[in-house]
Amino acid sequence: MAASAFGCEHYLRSCLLKAPCCSKLYVCRLCHDAKENHQMDRFKVKEIECSICNRIQKAQQICECCGIKFGEYYCDICHLFDKDQQQYHCEQCGICRIGPKEKYFHCVKCNLCLASDLRGNHKCVENVSRQNCPVCMEDIHTSRIGAQVLPCGHLLHKTCYEDMSKMGVYRCPLCMHSAGDMARCWEELDKEISQTPMPSEYQNVTVKVLCNDCQTHCTVPFHVLGMKCSGCGSYNTARDGGLINQEPQE
Repeated sequence: MAASAFGCEHYLRSCLLKAPCCSKLYVCRLCHDAKENHQMDRFKVKEIECSICNRIQKAQQICECCGIKFGEYYCDICHLFDKDQQQYHCEQCGICRIGPKEKYFHCVKCNLCLASDLRGNHKCVENVSRQNCPVCMEDIHTSRIGAQVLPCGHLLHKTCYEDMSKMGVYRCPLCMHSAGDMARCWEELDKEISQTPMPSEYQNVTVKVLCNDCQTHCTVPFHVLGMKCSGCGSYNTARDGGLINQEPQE
């Protein structure tokens, strides 16, 4: 029998999990954790209740009594029941991921499954997914929300990254490195600065800056719209001291 349209806001399934910690019945671990003062260990779940016939039974994909399929997808390690999203269980991550599997690979150093186009094309940060998202401070590794890999190698939830972009925030919250390809933005800023000369008293003023993108220390012309790194051309810089007045050359 096909799976029925039961479940919760998190998963589509036709059963309740019997929490091994308190023996209460919940649709999923997230529903349990939201109402209890402790967390459910999904790996220790032994029993479930059918949402159709209410039979308590061992965790399995098909009801032993009425024959209903509890979920189109079932993992007997994570005890995950859900609609089919081409999920797969990654042994190295220790949990199930949304697939298809052939479009992802497990980066051993990052300790996370990443999209195949990032193989050899991302900066590894050891165990990066074991850190909380620096925006919402929620877990990334086991989150149902996808992760956004920044050029610096740090991770954010995709939704947090999108919110940052909408607010015009373009730097990693952890290391301040640019969170994307800023070349076009820097070109626009070049044009704007060239069309906006500083007042005469600031024509020869310079300032020391530290570039957040390439870590170069340099002395550059001061401008209220931005100070451009002489090393990589980024405007993602921070002032390192006060203004320096340079005597005009005759």
